Amino acid sequence: MPDNNPSSAFPDIFPPREIRILGAGRFGRIAAARLQPRFPTTPIFITDRDSRKAAETATEFGILSEAGDAVEDFCNARLPEDTWVVPAVPVHLGFEWLFTRLSRSRAAERLAVPGEVDAMVPNPIRSPSGTLYASYATFICPDHCKEPEAICTHTGKARSGNLFETFGRIRLPEFEVAVLRSWQLAPGVGGYPVRSLNALFSLISSVQGRYLVATSCRCHGVMDGLRWREGAEDRLRGNGSPA
Repeated sequence: MPDNNPSSAFPDIFPPREIRILGAGRFGRIAAARLQPRFPTTPIFITDRDSRKAAETATEFGILSEAGDAVEDFCNARLPEDTWVVPAVPVHLGFEWLFTRLSRSRAAERLAVPGEVDAMVPNPIRSPSGTLYASYATFICPDHCKEPEAICTHTGKARSGNLFETFGRIRLPEFEVAVLRSWQLAPGVGGYPVRSLNALFSLISSVQGRYLVATSCRCHGVMDGLRWREGAEDRLRGNGSPA
């Protein structure tokens, strides 16, 4: 299996060509407020199905707004690889994007993360659907955390580890693990480039089977499971592409 962390080195497509904030709720507003002064010449879009909320946020912080379903529209969009995505919606966006792409030409099925994984990650929490959340924090982190490499902003103590690396070390029979790393663009604001999503697709679409797919920063992460196999259309045309 190739490297299961397609974003293991800081992306060289930086600063962003453009930034897409998905969701205009509390975290979307925080992202808009902190990203605009940091990247004043970069086009920054915020998308929300509530067009009024998106427009008000855009006007307040000097960015651009788009009305629409943030998740569905993004999963079906074709964006340049050097566009950066800031998820501010209550779903595992990287997984939804991947599952949408796979389902276009393959028989893809969602799977609950096996229970054995709980013991392999810090402070596991489960959703009813089988999604696994993990965190090195046992407290509510300050929303302005700068995610320093060596210490925890809140406690001042040495980090217990990097969660994206912890996810990457998971070994489970019949499953491969793929990790999408979230990078900090501003204090408390994480995201990843479209190129990392395309790398994730290339990794997983190359071999059918069962996968555990995680998105993670240094401290917090989420994991979902899937299984895919080739459909008739895919066998006729060969492996697809994320485009």
